[in-house]
Amino acid sequence: MNWLVFLANSVSRTLSARQKRVILVLLDSSLLVLALWTSYSLRLREWAPPTTLTQFTALASAPVIAIPIFYALGLYKIVVSYLPERALWVILQGMTYAAICWIVFSFVTEAVVYGFVPRSVPILYWALGIILLSSSRLMVKALLGGRSVTVPAKVVAIFGAGTGALNLKSAFAQEPGIAVAAFLDDDPNLCGRVLGGTPVYDPSELNDVISRFHIGEIILSNSSLSLKQRQALVEQISAHGVKVRTLPPLNDVAAGRYVVNQIREIDIDELLGRSSVPPEPDLFERAVTGRVVMVTGAGGSIGSELCRIIMRWAPKRLVLFEANEFALYTIEQTLLAAQPDSAVVPVLGSVTDAALLRRAIEEHGVEVLYHAAAHKHVPLLEVNALEGIRNNVLGTLTVAEQAFEAGVGSFVLISSDKAVRPTNVMGATKRWAELIVQQHAEAARRRGTLQKFSAVRFGNVLGSNGSVVPLFKRQIAEGGAITLTDGRMTRYFMSIHEAAELIVQASALSQGGDVFLLEMGEPILIRDLAETMVRLAGLKLSTPETPGDIDIIEVGRRPGEKLYEELFYDPERAAPTEHPRILTAPDSACADNQLGSALDELRRALNDHDEARARAVLFGLIDKAT
Repeated sequence: MNWLVFLANSVSRTLSARQKRVILVLLDSSLLVLALWTSYSLRLREWAPPTTLTQFTALASAPVIAIPIFYALGLYKIVVSYLPERALWVILQGMTYAAICWIVFSFVTEAVVYGFVPRSVPILYWALGIILLSSSRLMVKALLGGRSVTVPAKVVAIFGAGTGALNLKSAFAQEPGIAVAAFLDDDPNLCGRVLGGTPVYDPSELNDVISRFHIGEIILSNSSLSLKQRQALVEQISAHGVKVRTLPPLNDVAAGRYVVNQIREIDIDELLGRSSVPPEPDLFERAVTGRVVMVTGAGGSIGSELCRIIMRWAPKRLVLFEANEFALYTIEQTLLAAQPDSAVVPVLGSVTDAALLRRAIEEHGVEVLYHAAAHKHVPLLEVNALEGIRNNVLGTLTVAEQAFEAGVGSFVLISSDKAVRPTNVMGATKRWAELIVQQHAEAARRRGTLQKFSAVRFGNVLGSNGSVVPLFKRQIAEGGAITLTDGRMTRYFMSIHEAAELIVQASALSQGGDVFLLEMGEPILIRDLAETMVRLAGLKLSTPETPGDIDIIEVGRRPGEKLYEELFYDPERAAPTEHPRILTAPDSACADNQLGSALDELRRALNDHDEARARAVLFGLIDKAT
């Protein structure tokens, strides 16, 4: 038996896909003739071979009718060694149609062996045809595979039929339980062809391919897809409950080195309608290259990404200031793993500790300071208002004062769109932080120190600590309902990486007292975000008409939440900068005595643990300043 397996594999490797199909068609034709002749012989108990032209014509009608039906059903595009179950199902369908068509043909032409068709002959022909054709497929599978037939645990299709797709298919060939059933490509020169034993279909046939091959996952290998094409494709695929994943760009992986574990989930930010803008090296070099940089809140979502980006542009030293011990350890180890010889200095402490801040700044000669440390979770700060005010307002004041007195050349506050006409403690504290930074910018102008104090204001970042994206991911993974506060709620979104890159570039544009606004695109309905995430997970949403995998439940807005956020106090006054994604806007500022007296009153309210008075002072100043 081993020699037979070896011979079959040797022959298979030498034949082209077209030659294999021709052989299979000839084999099926012979088996269909045999099935029909056997059907008559069993019924009439006569085993004589055909001798007349009429008898030969009748037997030849079986493959003439059946083979086109098999072609139409895609039997000869199925890779038998991977998809025996699919082939058997098509044979069952095809033989049913073929038997019915043969009966009609026989009665119309009277081209039958004995001048009539016994009722049992079509049934015998149908059954014998299924048995013979199925057995031939199973035998091919056994010979080519050298083992018993197994049904793959996962059947996938690859969108794109280029080099990356072919390399990926080769990688899948080494993975047990995974079969590549089809390629999808809009190149007319490829559609209808068979590459490496796998047929190529036009994307318009996507629905048919999914249902025909029982596709469980589609992998996007075509990096040239436009954003709109990718969005439409994900929506179309996920409507079938099929998971979508993607390959990294070709230039990220050496040619021919694709492996299955390089396939990744599609990031939600890939579908939010934001085209990437290449960073401008000159701005990064002006901002951080060769300089001592300090990041407060270095272990947070924005702070840690700032640190990673800054390290790529060769600062002289990077000081990590963080209150959370584990977060500080994590970002330090991450940076050292990427660049073992880099000058990274971890400092554990709170931004309200003036002495520690002053010591860290002076000891390491900090020239650029990014202040990202803040409490940002809106509902939590509504019930912990005093701590939010202490950390976000007095913490910012402390960092700005120490940077000013120590002569730090550039100070950048990470602000928020919630600072515009705030309705919650988090937004109000961020607005106070902006006013504090503007006060120090004005002080630097009066003294002629050439120090530049600025703020960068933007919306939500995808995946940041406390944002809706990690919450929705967890709820989807647990199979429970997604909790949505209000179906009408919109937010601005960008990726953490894009936000951090723009912050660093904005700092190089500062003239002192600037409030930079990152261009966030169009606001997005939170409900749309949730639905997209469900589709990316390959799941279906439940609707009143159709039950699905995941429900979306509206629980009502939480205290302090707005239906929509704003980036500008006065959009008409926003002006462009030399970077297309960074705007700047003039902003009102408080007089020194006005802000100073409000700060004194705020400190007294905090010391007295008087939340009502602290809130009154907090929002009262904002009303006066705007």
